[in-house]
Amino acid sequence: MPLPRTRGTALRHRLAELRGPDVPAKALDARALAALAANPGCKRRAILDGAGVNKAALAGALGSPSAFGQSQFALTRGNAFEAKVKADGGAELLRLVREKLDRGAEPPAHARVPELTATGPEGRTARTALALREATEAPGEWTLLDHPMLALDVAGSPAFLEPDAVVVHPDGSWTVVEIKSFPMLDGSADPAKVGAAARQAAVYVLALEQVAARLESAPRVRDRVLLVCPKDFSNLPTASAVDVRKQRAVTARQLDRLTRIEDIADALPAGTCFSPELPAADLTAAVESVPATYAPECLSACELAFHCRARSLESGAVTSLGRSVRAELGGLTTVEDVLSAARSESGDPDDPAVAALRRAARLRAEALGQEAVAGCR
Repeated sequence: MPLPRTRGTALRHRLAELRGPDVPAKALDARALAALAANPGCKRRAILDGAGVNKAALAGALGSPSAFGQSQFALTRGNAFEAKVKADGGAELLRLVREKLDRGAEPPAHARVPELTATGPEGRTARTALALREATEAPGEWTLLDHPMLALDVAGSPAFLEPDAVVVHPDGSWTVVEIKSFPMLDGSADPAKVGAAARQAAVYVLALEQVAARLESAPRVRDRVLLVCPKDFSNLPTASAVDVRKQRAVTARQLDRLTRIEDIADALPAGTCFSPELPAADLTAAVESVPATYAPECLSACELAFHCRARSLESGAVTSLGRSVRAELGGLTTVEDVLSAARSESGDPDDPAVAALRRAARLRAEALGQEAVAGCR
């Protein structure tokens, strides 16, 4: 929901102060919004993205330059594969959509591919909305929107998003298509990469739902998206239908949380600023004033991951070992707490995590004792 005008204006002014004087906001894209959903508990990422801070420049100024992003080779390969998938008016792409998502529909013999060119992101967004409405009002036809432009309200401001494609089915429903260059081997792909693609597609689904809600008769935005990848080790396209309902729900909650980032901003010390032009000590203090929730997955999703990892290791936080380990340890938040509990030096013996650690320590000691005896023989 958009913020009320006065509240939204005050928040935008506050976020501009956090960026620094005359520093333009870095626009949020689908990858950034998807990464927010991947780590919903990180207040640091929420405030930095909400304020439009360039995290890559920030990481460099902190002395932990980011290695985040795709290589030029990967981008070139991905663009070549996408062009192959969309060749001949998207005939192969639409065939895959029908095969994986809509077998009951007529084969897409003559699909419509509307022109979406316009001036600026606002113009392209309006042109996309018009094309979607026209396609929905023409039942019985397939329509392929190549790189449409969508707008999603984020903290009272529009984030402009560009999915690879959106398909309008003959029944008027809409499907998001994600085209990736990582392979599907024997019908399946790397789960981590599929998860990231699903989170990104969920952002597009949310944006499409906002477009659909503005139409007189809102069409159905399908919650199963089409993921298109190279088949095995070839350059031939194959596809899989991916259910993004869970990712959509998480992303929607995160976006709702972003509309309340003034709560995070209000808790910051007066004068806090994240401008990379600040002295290193002042910038470090500003960043550390916002709590982070580091996990190893951040390395593939956030430009500040190396900085946060270093701080996590320095403090001995168990989150540096992964979320699953952190969840198993309950109230034990540091490695020193864990070792102390395992040695029976601290911790409540009735705590299941403490009891499990002490039992594991006894078993380890017994195993090492037996190995020592065997070695003496």
